[in-house]
Amino acid sequence: MNIQFKKGVLSLCVLSLLKQGDKYGYELADTVGKSIDISEGTIYPLLKRLRNEGYFEVYLKESPNGPARKYYRLTQKGKDTQALLEHEWNEFSQSVGEILGGGQR
Repeated sequence: MNIQFKKGVLSLCVLSLLKQGDKYGYELADTVGKSIDISEGTIYPLLKRLRNEGYFEVYLKESPNGPARKYYRLTQKGKDTQALLEHEWNEFSQSVGEILGGGQR
């Protein structure tokens, strides 16, 4: 898949996964990586940027399998942004679909 396509939707994917519930970094990277071919190293800079922009907060939670894990939880700003991005994505993908389909609905 084209790298620019991936970059354009990764924020939406991460925010949408967090909309479903709190997750830790590897869990996010693994889940996204199962659907979109990305490296684990792609997700962590994105998480840092999204956190700095106030879309989620981070907290530590003890893990039964080792050290505490850093979990991510959406803030209200993150929830609002996710909803907006999802709406924009749906409109955009519908428009592209119409073009690819020759303008027929």
